Amino acid sequence: MAVVAVFNQKGGVGKTTTTLNVAAALVMLERQPILIDLDPQAHLSLALGLKNLPGHVCASAYFLHDKPLAGLVRKLPNGLRIIPGHPDLAKVDSMLGGVKGVAAKLRNGLNQLGGDNSPVLMDCAPALSVLTLNALFAADRVLIPVTSDYLAMQGLHRTEIALRVLEKPLGRPIERRMVITRYAEDKPQCRDALATLKQRYQEELTEAKIADDLALAESPAHGMDIFAYAADSTGAHDYRVLTMELLSKGFFE
Repeated sequence: MAVVAVFNQKGGVGKTTTTLNVAAALVMLERQPILIDLDPQAHLSLALGLKNLPGHVCASAYFLHDKPLAGLVRKLPNGLRIIPGHPDLAKVDSMLGGVKGVAAKLRNGLNQLGGDNSPVLMDCAPALSVLTLNALFAADRVLIPVTSDYLAMQGLHRTEIALRVLEKPLGRPIERRMVITRYAEDKPQCRDALATLKQRYQEELTEAKIADDLALAESPAHGMDIFAYAADSTGAHDYRVLTMELLSKGFFE
């Protein structure tokens, strides 16, 4: 089971969009991913049309009440499986922040899933909370979406520092890939950011880029991934290419 955290300490860079559409592309490629929504805002769940769910069927039930993760996996008509997010996740820091070994809680829960070789993708909030630390401790790899503006580049730098700090207690390197999102070839700012990222991160930056496509912003309001909403769009093409690139590099193995 490959476990991937989608994370950046900067908000608004396309983490949820990337989690959703990479998972949808994996389904199209006959993989069976499991999504975990670890953001108290539950945007990933909302983007899949899951609204007003009770807390006892969501990820918060595992963290706050020790309900087994396997019992929280919800299968959707589009082939995706998800453990939904819930506002109660906001209570995790205050209730579990002082508990010894809490950062390993999610990793232990995933180990108990057992027997399922499906990739797991976790959508993380843009903060180093207890939930995010759980995701990073559980993750084999981290996928980092980044936009081409100054603040996003600074957020990427802080994210890199955080990952390096976490590698010490983990006792292993954290493999990561960066993907540039909301890219517009005609904007000098985007081209400059791409050149900077290539120089700084080299093979850690994916060759695939995600275009600034309106359809990607519209699809969540319809409870749909980009392939269901606009299969012929630039955004659909880009996420398909990104997913195939990651698969070819063994990112989900």
